[in-house]
Amino acid sequence: MSPSNNPVVAIAGATGFVGEAIRTELLKKFSVIGLTRSPTRAELPDPSGIQWRYCDLFSLQELTLALQGVDYAVYLVHSMHPSARLVQASFADLDLLLADNFARAAEKNRVKQIVYVGGIRPSPLGGDCGPKAASNQALSPSSSRNTRDLVLPTAEDTISPHLRSRLEVEATLASRSTPITALRAGIIVGPGGSSLNILVQLVRRLPVMILPKWTESLSAPISIQDLVRATLRCLGRDDTYNQSFDIGGPETLSYRTMMVKAAEVLSRSIPMLRIPVFSPSLSTLWVSTVSGAPRALVGPLIESLGHSILPKKNWLQTWLVKDAIRFEDALRGTIDEQGKLRANPRKRIRRSDDTHLRKARTVRSVQRLPLPTGKTVTWASETYAQWLPKVTWPFIQVTCSPEGVLHFQLRAPKWTLLELTPSETSSTPDRRLYLITGGILAQVSPQFRGRFEFRQILGQQAMVAAIHDFRPKLPWPIYNITQALVHLWVMRRFGQYLKHIDKQSSPPKLSVPPEHTTPR
Repeated sequence: MSPSNNPVVAIAGATGFVGEAIRTELLKKFSVIGLTRSPTRAELPDPSGIQWRYCDLFSLQELTLALQGVDYAVYLVHSMHPSARLVQASFADLDLLLADNFARAAEKNRVKQIVYVGGIRPSPLGGDCGPKAASNQALSPSSSRNTRDLVLPTAEDTISPHLRSRLEVEATLASRSTPITALRAGIIVGPGGSSLNILVQLVRRLPVMILPKWTESLSAPISIQDLVRATLRCLGRDDTYNQSFDIGGPETLSYRTMMVKAAEVLSRSIPMLRIPVFSPSLSTLWVSTVSGAPRALVGPLIESLGHSILPKKNWLQTWLVKDAIRFEDALRGTIDEQGKLRANPRKRIRRSDDTHLRKARTVRSVQRLPLPTGKTVTWASETYAQWLPKVTWPFIQVTCSPEGVLHFQLRAPKWTLLELTPSETSSTPDRRLYLITGGILAQVSPQFRGRFEFRQILGQQAMVAAIHDFRPKLPWPIYNITQALVHLWVMRRFGQYLKHIDKQSSPPKLSVPPEHTTPR
């Protein structure tokens, strides 16, 4: 508890547009800690009373220290923005690793609850929203769903990578002992929202609006104010622990309708032409070009629009829509006098942070790998050290000292390229961590803790191999076209090798003829 005897809430992702809105309201009832990896934000004075803690969420050690003394946590992290000068990873794998770190750190600090803002899972049947549908539901917690029973999408499901990642993060946060409350939302209408920004920029800049098939998908856009109300309603309530709630605004709208309403708010008259095709790649190209948003951001968002995303009925949604803000009113509150969206609050510090990343010259690489049935990450790390000399013959050899220190060396001359020292204090049965402590390819300094790890994730269903805060000695342009590409090639080959081992160790599936089935 804080000195003021108010419960302490930590917000991960506190510098974003959702984080800024939530932290302002939380200050009325809680002591608020903002977790930030931005050195600029951590150094700025904050007269509001928020305590900022500089913390790299990719560092389990730093995150565990940052959550000390915290009663509740709000998790708003999304890794669309670079966290190093070079990042070799998909946003989904980065988000998965961040969520796993947060779940571990929260469990160690005995945090009472994590409130997570994620995405709605599309359903062929959809779900009704709006005042009429919601009013038919009883105000009872029994209508929510247990996050511990979340079934992740399979490879055969057509769900987009963006929404799949949101559900993976939810499952990962729920995989430890800390209770979580998942608020699943669609488009959030507020200053700085990525989806809303793209929609408004299209309306502002296009003389003619071409409407692909995805613009007919339905959503229930929710205002940032209503998202904050839902968060405050759930925070600290034990009857929301280990539950998920779909939430949305009071209207069911297609993206085409939202564009029409946005044009009315902006006092624009735009001819609209429908085309009956859904091409994510083509849509990503033209939306990115017109809106000015990067393709890495636009692509996952466009892919997620292949389905209607509507909140399914639950007691929180029933309560929420009674006083919810309509789309047009919420949109008016996000637009300034020039008809432009108010800037994302993070934009004020992003340029400074980007400069810091370029100067730091660090590398982050995260690859998701199969973990053969019955094997551990310790086995995986040992197997990697034995396998690498075979696949890189005759160039590389790996030696291991009695203390377990791995030396990756050229065979001739015997130069040590990298030295990895096991961190026994940070390693666990489901995590094997090595510190990068030497070698002619690495810059080693106390300021940057280069490390390499194998970690089980998703309730032991998968594994990631990750490099953090690695600083290459090679000149940056040369590193990019040599060592960086070799590392990616090696990890992909190792993943194929593990997949082959898993296939060999899996027992064959026996098909039972119908006449031999067990009678009822």
